[in-house]
Amino acid sequence: MLAMSEVNCIKTLRNEKGLSITEIAKTMQVNWRTAKKYGDGDQLPQEKTHLKKGMMYDEKWGEVVIDWLEEDLKLKKKLI
Repeated sequence: MLAMSEVNCIKTLRNEKGLSITEIAKTMQVNWRTAKKYGDGDQLPQEKTHLKKGMMYDEKWGEVVIDWLEEDLKLKKKLI
């Protein structure tokens, strides 16, 4: 998957500069199918969100544990 800056560059080359798909593919060093997908596509790709899985999150303990860990980070460290 391409970074958003590369996707935006492909869209700019296609829409504003008027380059062909083959020229974009050679310039950006990507497959022509990728250049066509992002150059002619209307929608930008959306980032995937990862759902946290496990017993802590199924039983709503994940939020509490995260709060505890954040509070612990704010405390001063003990001297050895």
